[in-house]
Amino acid sequence: MSKRVLVVGQGGREHALVWKLAQSPEVKKVYSAPGNPGIAELAECVDIAANDIEKLVAFAKEKDISLTVVGPEVPLMEGIADRFQQENLLVFGPTKEAARLEGSKVFSKDLFKKYGIPTASYETFCSPYEARVYARFFTDEGKSIVIKADGLAAGKGVIIANTFEEADQAIESIMKDKQFGSAGDRIVVEEFLEGEELSFFAISDGTNFVSIMAAQDHKRVFDFDEGPNTGGMGAYVNPPVYTDTLKEQIIREVIQPTIHAMQQEGCPYQGVLYAGLMLTEEGPKVLEYNARFGDPETQVLMPMIEGDLFPILEAAAVGDLTNTEVGVKSGSCVCVVLASGGYPGPFEKGKEIQGLQSLESDILVFQAGTCEKDGKLLTNGGRVLAVVAGGETIKSATERVYREVEKVHFDGMHYRRDIARRALN
Repeated sequence: MSKRVLVVGQGGREHALVWKLAQSPEVKKVYSAPGNPGIAELAECVDIAANDIEKLVAFAKEKDISLTVVGPEVPLMEGIADRFQQENLLVFGPTKEAARLEGSKVFSKDLFKKYGIPTASYETFCSPYEARVYARFFTDEGKSIVIKADGLAAGKGVIIANTFEEADQAIESIMKDKQFGSAGDRIVVEEFLEGEELSFFAISDGTNFVSIMAAQDHKRVFDFDEGPNTGGMGAYVNPPVYTDTLKEQIIREVIQPTIHAMQQEGCPYQGVLYAGLMLTEEGPKVLEYNARFGDPETQVLMPMIEGDLFPILEAAAVGDLTNTEVGVKSGSCVCVVLASGGYPGPFEKGKEIQGLQSLESDILVFQAGTCEKDGKLLTNGGRVLAVVAGGETIKSATERVYREVEKVHFDGMHYRRDIARRALN
């Protein structure tokens, strides 16, 4: 028990990572930068922003950090892994070049095409006029299309258009009005895929990988997938559609070819490989990759991992996952996000959170948008908390989590009441 770990980030994903890593018999101390009040109960929070790379490097040196685990995507795109590696500091997360899998839709789609990784048919554009012409090919046939900003857009840079008018408006807002800034200098226009979505998680050392498990997220703010997209309103692990046969197909057709492709391109991928998939009639197709753990998927993945997470992340960072396995517990895990009223639009902060002390002892609460003032826990973001429950089945876990959610309250609190609906149906 001699290792020191630094977790970069401040949300529910990072709280879940800290919770899991703090259980490791190898870990002496966990730090988090900048962390949150929930994380502070398990780790020492450090007042350094997640994208202040030079200060993070200096802190890791000063505290003799054994492993830094990067939670959010922005510091990865800005090259935090590269800087840590330059200083011979062990870091779990892809380099800036490898993180383009998430940071550039154009890079990832071109990679899929070059290496035969299944995805939607598409074209990329720098010209609004040419993008409109291509979009009309689909809409004139009554087909929906998807328009994506090339760069990071906080999860909001993907627009589904059902008509040419909607496509025209999306292209205009992204490319001319710069709704997402320079992320919209280039766009991807692709066919709309029908099917069920699935998030698949693996950990890669650049050559080898271990699969973790699959989950389903709920992006829309309202029940029955209505309303605008959010960062995620809830998740559950291993839905019924995720069979052993499907798992083998995803590994064979998606994960292995992607790791090989990144090697061939000269930017081996070390870190979490999070594939957002659409399960179509033709098989799984990649919607997008994320270069880090998902949020809120991490909040249901961590409680399901059997044993110690630290040596797995350390082995991936060192570049040697051979003879490494990830154990997965039986049963299921369901997470419901409690959000501020108005989210993902404007919302008020500073509402007192009540009822957490009345939750059952084995219920997990991962904090995201919270702060402390005068001894009170207050809301401080759009997604405030994630309440997580386990059970022998998805049904029992879902029933438990909603019983517990009813005990929590803050003014304007909003949550979806249909998390895991697909599985229960």
